[in-house]
Amino acid sequence: MSLLSLKDLSLTRPHVLFKDLTLSIAKGDRLGLVAANGRGKSSLLRILAGVEDPTTGTVTRARGLVASLAPQDAPPQLLPLSFSDAVRTALPPETADTESWRVDILLDDLKVDQPTRDCAVRDLSGGWQRTMLLARAAVIEPDLLLLDEPTNHLDIGRVGALERFLAALPRDCAVIAASHDRAFLDGTSTRTLFLRPEDSEDFALPYFRALVALQDRDTARGRQFDNDMRKVRALRQQAAKLKNIGINSGSDLLVVKTRQLSDRADKLEERAKPQQADRSAGAIRLTNSGTHAKALLTIDDAAITTPDQRLLFRTGKLWLEKGDRIALLGANGAGKSRFVARIRAAIAGNDPEIRHAASLRLGYSDQALSQLDAFPTPWDAAKSVGEIADQPLRSQLSGAGISIDAQTTAMARLSGGQKARLAMLMLRLAQPNFYLLDEPTNHLDIEGQDALETELIAHEAACLLVSHDRAFVRAVATRVLVIEGKRLVEVDDPDPVFDRLMQG
Repeated sequence: MSLLSLKDLSLTRPHVLFKDLTLSIAKGDRLGLVAANGRGKSSLLRILAGVEDPTTGTVTRARGLVASLAPQDAPPQLLPLSFSDAVRTALPPETADTESWRVDILLDDLKVDQPTRDCAVRDLSGGWQRTMLLARAAVIEPDLLLLDEPTNHLDIGRVGALERFLAALPRDCAVIAASHDRAFLDGTSTRTLFLRPEDSEDFALPYFRALVALQDRDTARGRQFDNDMRKVRALRQQAAKLKNIGINSGSDLLVVKTRQLSDRADKLEERAKPQQADRSAGAIRLTNSGTHAKALLTIDDAAITTPDQRLLFRTGKLWLEKGDRIALLGANGAGKSRFVARIRAAIAGNDPEIRHAASLRLGYSDQALSQLDAFPTPWDAAKSVGEIADQPLRSQLSGAGISIDAQTTAMARLSGGQKARLAMLMLRLAQPNFYLLDEPTNHLDIEGQDALETELIAHEAACLLVSHDRAFVRAVATRVLVIEGKRLVEVDDPDPVFDRLMQG
């Protein structure tokens, strides 16, 4: 039975985000919604939830349908409330008192501890705020659960808890999740919708298999377009010859035949569709300035500690060489960020346990993109990196998805995706030979993640990266280090580590 149907839906804000979208959602569907940043995913979810209207088209809902949306950000009115109270306010007022037990059961299922339940929303981490928004959407027991980037800011353990929660939902509950987390999409969806300005594609497949099907369809469409255009050119050439003959001979029959050939060419050209080429959100390009040093970092059993000097783990002897792309994995609170901070400090100063080659040039980006906070505008940020003339710099910023108008606007007005691409541009302009990246895919769409992977691999860039993005780690890492039992150990395969971390 169809819960919700879309017919010829379009949305223009102010350019076309999508059009002619026809889609049906049935009970129990698990749909992954995929598109680049700013391409209408959040707007489509709001349309499905009934809180926004499309530009054209119709949305038909089953009688009595209960649809619930977990947005990306907590509304301001929830910030002073405790976690539990914020969830409780999602219940209908007439049942809030008698059915508040639902909140406790739901938060047990989501593994939310009591101190977190009592904490004010404004004081929660981004990950816990996402969990609160999920709980608010789920507590009313909807027929259709809509999730907008549900894994953003979640550590790997919380992603695992989210996946188990979704798997345990009633079989009739349909879920639509807009996400850039490829592994999450692949593990939780049975359908995938690639949202495009035109010709959106819906496959009854999880993400990675759907992506292959999409690429095959786009390639076939490209071949068909080339064949159609060859036929168009041949028809026009034939029409031109007949026209000349008809004019010279005065034959009305040839004139009619010429018109028929031209009409056939026009109709075929009108129907022909080129291979899909999505408008890029901005290029990501890196560089590797190179070094003659074999070992960029030499670590001699360094002790990584908390600010009050409690031991988190010891590194053992470790070397990072040219071309190494090391992924650092570990449970939340195990000391990953402390290790990254220690390496940064060692490169900037003097650390007897962490030594670096004299030729090392650091490129650093953290998960909050805090390196951008010191600059009022994107222009100021890019200009600070190195000597580059104004016009080339404007072109570089535009290529990274920062339009001319946005280059001198307040940094706070940029989207998360724009900030991430600006951070990657600053890295490129700095021309490092060693990248230290803390959750670099946090704000990147799938296009950006693919580009970052390609650049790191193509330039054989040396890097140490902290990431919970399973697909990114699998694609990029040549070595995997794991914090286990207060020691840093190297493993051959990250998947068993991910499986363990996802169990919490």
